[in-house]
Amino acid sequence: MVEYMNSGGSGFQQFMAARDKNKPGVGSIFIWIAIAMLGGWLISSWLLPDQKQRTVASESAAAVQQVDEAETVPAQTLLSDRIAARVAGLRISEIELKNYRADGSGNIKLLGDPGEFLEVGFLGTGTSVPLPGTLWKINRAASGDPIYMSWKSPEGVEFRRSISMVADYVILVNDTVVNTGRTPITVGQYARIVRAVGETPQLMVRTGGIARAGGEMERETWKSLAKRPHSFHTAEGFIGFTDQYWQTVVRIAGESGIDQTMRFRSRADEMFQADNASESQSIQPGAQYSWHAAIFAGPKNQSDLSIAAAFIPGIDQTIDYGWFWFLARPFLWALNALYDIVGNYGIAIIILTIILRILMWPLTRKSFSSMAAMQKMQPEMQRIQKLYANDKARMQAEMLNLYRTNKTSPMGGCLPMILQIPIFFALYKALLISVPMRQAGFLWISDLAVMDPFFILPVVMGGTMWLQQRWQTAAAGAQVADPSNPAAQMQRMMKWLPLIFTAMFAWMPAGLVLYWTVSNIFGIGQMWVIKKQGS
Repeated sequence: MVEYMNSGGSGFQQFMAARDKNKPGVGSIFIWIAIAMLGGWLISSWLLPDQKQRTVASESAAAVQQVDEAETVPAQTLLSDRIAARVAGLRISEIELKNYRADGSGNIKLLGDPGEFLEVGFLGTGTSVPLPGTLWKINRAASGDPIYMSWKSPEGVEFRRSISMVADYVILVNDTVVNTGRTPITVGQYARIVRAVGETPQLMVRTGGIARAGGEMERETWKSLAKRPHSFHTAEGFIGFTDQYWQTVVRIAGESGIDQTMRFRSRADEMFQADNASESQSIQPGAQYSWHAAIFAGPKNQSDLSIAAAFIPGIDQTIDYGWFWFLARPFLWALNALYDIVGNYGIAIIILTIILRILMWPLTRKSFSSMAAMQKMQPEMQRIQKLYANDKARMQAEMLNLYRTNKTSPMGGCLPMILQIPIFFALYKALLISVPMRQAGFLWISDLAVMDPFFILPVVMGGTMWLQQRWQTAAAGAQVADPSNPAAQMQRMMKWLPLIFTAMFAWMPAGLVLYWTVSNIFGIGQMWVIKKQGS
């Protein structure tokens, strides 16, 4: 039996040889891995959404707000060149961003829905403290000036507040408590943001709660916040909510470093709350203590956040650039710089794509040369496979020697595609988190940050991908006619890639599909140049 199995014509040996011959090549393995990554990314985003649709506060919640705000509290308008906000007692709401239009009509409003607000208040022992419905004495000369407020408790404790704009999207609330009474008091400051879930963002964009505690960023999705409360204890930090393009956060601080407890929780009225409470301070008769709360309510622009970091340390780290942040940040900078020159983000994407292809030219040229060398090596590779079918170690040694002789590698043709993966994910993030890219149009596309509504770009991308693939495999000729040839196996698999990628890219941001389409077209041109030089 052993002798029969070791004979050259045994069925067992033929089976093993056929199995080894049909093993997928390195290139096909890589392509399937790339498809699995993209497919898994899309499926996980669809099946495990982090958000639910916007919810509106119930009538009972709205009634509660009206009661504790006591409708009689006079509202002031805080104005600047960038925002307009409603201030009523302890609460700030309806923060209008003057430079950003909503998808429908009017400007973007943060905390503009019923039941949404930001509140900065007090917790006290030994004295009454102002409540959301408390009437303050207002001292203000003009609508564009800071708002000065004062209130005195029955125990003789004076509360003084000023609200002003200190940067484009930063509101500063300064509070001073003066103990003009006869007994010591204990007072602390708190801040809370109450809001509903925002609109569902694009794939792979996390929205929900955001906080900085102990020098580390903490991010919690709406789904996570709905499951259970989250709390953090820190001496310095901020807390709030973030959307795809906007965020609202608050930081409280005292005259000296103060401990504070920050918390996220869901409420019974279908709203979410982020709150921050500082440790209380003992204020002796005749003494006073001051706090300030810095509020950022605006776009997630790196430049605006860098300015706000002077008042809210660490807020410039709140943008999530994804896994390939080291590429996404320069891509975003390059897109904005090119936009400043050409005045259109579609053209800026085209120029950036061409620049990237030019930078990858040496690698692309080497890849095409490696592919051509591999095609020429096919007859010799087949001869080695047949000659050493029974000696796998010798076959591998001969193959390695063949690669060294021809100065090529099985992975040589895959290098540009490997490099495209981090570029793809980095550019995807850059397009989605770019506030200026929002509502940026190009030709028939009204917003490059969302899918092409007519699916024109995905079809063009699939066509250019098919043409590029056809050029790459044309030189193989009769060599790929043999079904057992690894090149033939890869070609049969790759012929489905244009269709697969067209289906996947149909739902991706039009700006990303534009990048891939231009990259394909430029790649076809590069192949034509290389072939013409080689002929």
